[in-house]
Amino acid sequence: MLGHFKDASDPRYSEDVEIKWGVHPPGDERARWVRGEERTALLVLISGRFRVELPGRSVLLAEQGDYVVWGRGVDHSWFAEKESVVLTVRWPSLPGYKV
Repeated sequence: MLGHFKDASDPRYSEDVEIKWGVHPPGDERARWVRGEERTALLVLISGRFRVELPGRSVLLAEQGDYVVWGRGVDHSWFAEKESVVLTVRWPSLPGYKV
């Protein structure tokens, strides 16, 4: 929706923040943990059942509007237990995290 991944001439281009709409089929998961995280993130469950893995803790988002926030330096991964739609906001918007 908005972030570093848009063309610089697009009004949705930003290095300060990124907003992404994610649709994940059941069983979808991040291929590898994000290590050395340099962003702060907010992930909000729109629908489904979605698990976010953080060091020493697993956060289950099961009700619409459930959310989790993690900061810089916090490694993470995720898994869609059911078909899920999530809204993710990260700041700043940095390239290099796609697996």
